[in-house]
Amino acid sequence: MITRATWLHLRIPFSFFLLPVYLFALSISVDFSVFNASLAFFIIHFLLYPASNGYNSYFDKDEGSIGGLEHPPPVQLELYRTALLMDVAAIVLGLIISIEFTIMLFIYGLASKAYSHPAVRLKKYAIGSWFIAGFFQGFFTFLMVYVAANEVSLFQINQPKVWVGAALPSFMLWGSYPMTQIYQHEEDSKRGDITLSYRLGILGTFHFTALIFGLATLGFGLYYFFYFSALQAWLYPVFLLPVLGYFFYWYFQVRKDHSLADFHHTMRLNFISSLCLNLFFGLMIINS
Repeated sequence: MITRATWLHLRIPFSFFLLPVYLFALSISVDFSVFNASLAFFIIHFLLYPASNGYNSYFDKDEGSIGGLEHPPPVQLELYRTALLMDVAAIVLGLIISIEFTIMLFIYGLASKAYSHPAVRLKKYAIGSWFIAGFFQGFFTFLMVYVAANEVSLFQINQPKVWVGAALPSFMLWGSYPMTQIYQHEEDSKRGDITLSYRLGILGTFHFTALIFGLATLGFGLYYFFYFSALQAWLYPVFLLPVLGYFFYWYFQVRKDHSLADFHHTMRLNFISSLCLNLFFGLMIINS
């Protein structure tokens, strides 16, 4: 029986924040396999992501708030073993879809382990960890979903629409990723993890996120305009208006009081952003 502490550190509900990448990949797919898409959804969101969360939590041993968990309990060896078991389960189930999908799951797992494992610990490198996290959670995951759902090989994908589409989630995540670190500056610095958000500072993180996320939004608009329709190009930023409103509301609050750059406001922004994106991409799936 898995303990409550282990379940909490797996942070399964946190997968909701990464769901937009999966839905976006499906939304540009035509006649995809419902079975493969459903199985890939389960493998990625209920095995791969939680295994990554648990593995990193085991080596981080955070005492302060982390993504999706305000008061993390002490970690135990059970968490490490459970994370590895879930990784194995993901790989075994991935074989049902294809060897290539399974290899991609394995590569993602290695990259996520390198993030916190003391032998590598990418997390202590501001630019490296920022780039790797955005690349694997965006570009790589998008292609992983597309390969599984469309029953194709990476080497068979010759449509610019797919490759450009794969790049866009990474730009979105490169913009939002530092914001997820904004309340962890003190604890990260104690361990010697100099994150990009720590280097940018609190207000600098807001400015950086506004710039990169804004460019990513422009990129999505142009993408929909050229590959789909002008209506979809305009709908995308309209769906993000609640995100924009909350972001600037929070920004002006933080300018007055830096202590408001905290866990609760960060999770609220993440939830609003993910909800809006999930609704939009879900609508695009129905429309397609």
